[in-house]
Parts: sequence; structure tokens; C-alpha cells
Amino acid sequence: MPTLGAIADDFTGATDLATMLVARGHRTVVTVGPDALSDGPGAAAVRDADAVVVALKSRTAPVEEAVGRSLAALRALRESGCRRFYFKYCSTFDSTPHGNIGPVADALLAELGERRTVVVPSFPATGRTVHEGRLFVHGEPLEESPMRHHPLTPMRDSHVGRLLTPQTAHPVRLVGLDTVRQGCEALREALDAPELANALVVVDAVSDEDLVTVCAATAQLTLVTGAAGLALGLSGPHAEAARATPASRPGDPGVVLSGSASSATRAQVAHARAHLPHRKLDVAALRADFTGAVAGLVDFVRRSWQDEPGKPPLVHAVEDLGDLEQTAPDGGPAASELVERALAACATALVAAGARRILVAGGETSGAVVTALGVRTLSIGSPIAPGVTWARAEGRAHGQDHTVDLALKSGNFGDTAIFTEAWSVLA
Repeated sequence: MPTLGAIADDFTGATDLATMLVARGHRTVVTVGPDALSDGPGAAAVRDADAVVVALKSRTAPVEEAVGRSLAALRALRESGCRRFYFKYCSTFDSTPHGNIGPVADALLAELGERRTVVVPSFPATGRTVHEGRLFVHGEPLEESPMRHHPLTPMRDSHVGRLLTPQTAHPVRLVGLDTVRQGCEALREALDAPELANALVVVDAVSDEDLVTVCAATAQLTLVTGAAGLALGLSGPHAEAARATPASRPGDPGVVLSGSASSATRAQVAHARAHLPHRKLDVAALRADFTGAVAGLVDFVRRSWQDEPGKPPLVHAVEDLGDLEQTAPDGGPAASELVERALAACATALVAAGARRILVAGGETSGAVVTALGVRTLSIGSPIAPGVTWARAEGRAHGQDHTVDLALKSGNFGDTAIFTEAWSVLA
């Protein structure tokens, strides 16, 4: 029976956290939404797990919807036996001026009858650190990093406290690196101070060792919040939990579906275009004839499987930021929405056509693809890069059950060659 329950505000974040938990010795299952905890074949996997991560698509949802989904996930986790909880958000603290990190944290605390928690977005393995309350991305302040251009959640302030204060009814406080470096007992004493009793406490961390200290010092808290890096200190009951066996075999058809506009993914797309068959989405064609344009993309991938076996084709949306800035006609969907719908439709058609390995780039795109494929559970397999892993996905689409290997890559994660090299880690 699981004792640790996590709520992730997007699908890439869910597999990111689950990968960390598996490495720390937790038998971990990811469920898509809370219903899979009690219904269908995923329920058995939940009962056998030490930790469960509920994947939501709530990061950019309206505040009330994000809060409602998160509370439903919390209640389902409690009913499954979980007694400690982890609210997982992105290490770049992706949010709007109104949420959803603060409102969800407030709601989870109230539901649990708790008054305070920590806020720890640091993930040094992916270049995210917090010092003096400011969030840095590979050494750059958040507002100077490529995140300032994010099409949905542009981040233009690196001060976590300033970002969080308008979102929460709790006071926001900071515990600095000097206290963290004094060790677990000193940090726990600082966190237990009366003036922090009702606060959301931003905690500095710039190294893995800092995160281990923070995790040990917060063991008494029912709820912690942060990026996946905080799980570094959450040791499980096993030396390392077993990983899922691949659903595919070497040589099985695969595809890369990339909807991300991040600078990291754009570089990955540029590299892959030099090595893989590739096709860029035509937003104008999608507006004119969505069904026909998707059919053309699917046909391109299927031909590529025949003509260049062993080279998973790339279907991508963005080469530069202007690709998603095309003005929609009155009442028409935004370019980003069309991209998500098109790549999700491609995924279901390609699985029906034999795809057994799919690498998806972008949090919103990953959510759309997982939803379209009717995925209920994800079992963590071989890691690809920090924050990115293969997972065995069990789902049902168009009346047919399917099992595929699925990698959900946050737009900012992975090295330049990930689209060409990720396949080698599958057995």
C-alpha cells in the first residue's frame, strides 16, 4: 500500500518526479488523474506501490479548476492509504500572477488541516537553483533566461517570494542558504520558529546536498511542495525500485512529436532535422483542413518507417518563436491549441498503425497526447536524461487497448541530441 502521494501539475513533471522516487527506492506508479487509483487495471498497481504520483493537466488551467482537480487527487491518494504528500510543480516555477502554485498549495494545506509548508523549486541537476530567494536557470536569473519568452507562462521575475505572494493567503517567508548549510537540526529549528507557523517558506538550495538537508529537515511536514529535486532526500524501502520492462522491441516503429517552443527543444529539433526524417506542422493547413493535414502527417511518418527504418521520424511545430505567434482568425483556435490537437491526433493514429515508441516534447503537448491515448498508468522504465525517462504506458483509444513506450520531455530538459539518442537506452 502506498504511503507517499504526489500531485503533479503536468504530465512531464509527473514522470520527472516518479523517476526520482524510483531511483530513491520507491516502487512508484503514475496515474493519469485520480480515478485510476481506484478504477480499472491501474488500481492493482497502486496497491503494490510505495508511492503514487497523480498526473494532472492543471498548470495553466483556470484557478478554480486547478484547485478542484488537485483536491480530488489528494482525496483519492488519502483513500489509497497515503499519509504524506508532495505537490510537484516545475523547477522554473511556471505560473501566472494569480496561480496556480499558491492557490493549490493553500487548498491542499486547508484540506489536510495543516498551516505551513516549504517551497523548494531547486533542481541542480537541471540547472535550477535558489539563492537568497531568487531562482536561477543555469546561472541566469529566471527573468533573463529563455523562460521569459514562454508562450503560456512568461517568467519575468526571479524572486520566488514576489512571484508567490499575490497567489497565496499565507505569508511568504525565506530561509536562506546559510541556515541550510548549518545542517538538518538547525534548519528544522528555523522552520519550526513561531513566526513561520502559518507561512509558505521558500528555502534556498543550490546543490544536491542542500536538497537532502531540506528533505531531512521537513520530514515532520505532512505536505511539501517543490520540483522533483526535493525527492533526492526521500529514501524508500528498497535500494532501488525495479523499473518497468519496455513494451517495445528494438526496431519497433517510433516517432518524435515535438510541440515545445523552448530554446532547448528548438536546438534539439535543429539537431534532429540533420539526422532524422522530419516534417513541420503547417498551422495554416491545419486551420484550412485539420483532418486532411493530420492525415498527411501520419502518412509521412508511415512512409518514413518503410523508407528509413531505424530512424524515428520527427514531427515538430516550432523552429522559432514566431511559429506560435500567428494571429488566429476571429473565433478560431490559437496556434498552440492547434498544435496540441494535431500532435495528439497523430499519436492516436500512429499507435493504431503500429507505433510502439513515442517521445513527446513539451508539457502541454504531453498532456494532450497522454489524454488522447487514454493512458491510465505509467510505469517508470529506463532514464534518458535528468528529468526525462521512458515509461510503459497502458491505455485505451478508439476502443482498443494498447501498451507503448512513452517518454514525456519537458521543453527545457535534455541535451541537444536527445531526439536521436533516447532510443538507445531501451533494451
